[in-house]
Amino acid sequence: MPLFSVPKEVAVGTAMLGVAFATGLLAGKKYPSLVFGIPRSPRSVIGKSSPLWQYILDHSVREHPILKKLRLVTADHPWGRMMVSCDQAQLMANLVKLIKAKKVIEIGVFTGYNTLNMALALPDNGRVVACDINEDYAKIGKPLWKEAGVEHKIDLRLKPAIQTLDELLAGGEAETFDFAFIDADKESYNEYYEKCLRLIKKGGIIAIDNVLWSGKVLKPRKDDLTAQSMHRLNEKLFRDARVNISMLPMGDGLTLAFKL
Repeated sequence: MPLFSVPKEVAVGTAMLGVAFATGLLAGKKYPSLVFGIPRSPRSVIGKSSPLWQYILDHSVREHPILKKLRLVTADHPWGRMMVSCDQAQLMANLVKLIKAKKVIEIGVFTGYNTLNMALALPDNGRVVACDINEDYAKIGKPLWKEAGVEHKIDLRLKPAIQTLDELLAGGEAETFDFAFIDADKESYNEYYEKCLRLIKKGGIIAIDNVLWSGKVLKPRKDDLTAQSMHRLNEKLFRDARVNISMLPMGDGLTLAFKL
């Protein structure tokens, strides 16, 4: 489908992301660690191992003080590496604002850092349907959602995400969401993607995290079901005529799928 058949904001955003991706590839040739060498851990991303990367963070990330507070709390958690990187979160917040999103789906909440990030980007009548199965992790972020004044925008569903997505579809909410973020169990990514594609309206965006899986997608081992699942999904997305895509080398790899 021609690019001009989607909303102007999405077309502009896609073009901008294409330029950013090309720039990232060129930077990667000169500074390989910028592309694949940055560890998933937020502590490592914010560290001083790469002065140029630190410069990028220092001159681009504008983090809400309560969002930063939750990031620092999460970074001290034993599983803190599961948190999305702050630069990646900011990109998604900017995309949410760019398409004037009001309804968002998040699959994989953890402590709710990106939940808060997206809630802050939504208008006051916006809604984030946040899907997870672990209430203990979510309890870490809930007080900060309230402190930030966005608790009313977050609809936390503590049950298997597939069940929540099916309930949304059965409730007549197909093609009513603007944005979705997938960051949960990798072997279910394909099913999450298909259901989100039905829930997202034309011109909406699905962001898919961990698409590089620490580089293991290059040659997945036979016993590595996660790497195999991610590789198959990446190949599917590349050929999926229902969307335009950009795969970005940030965090552990982020693919943005723009529904046509």
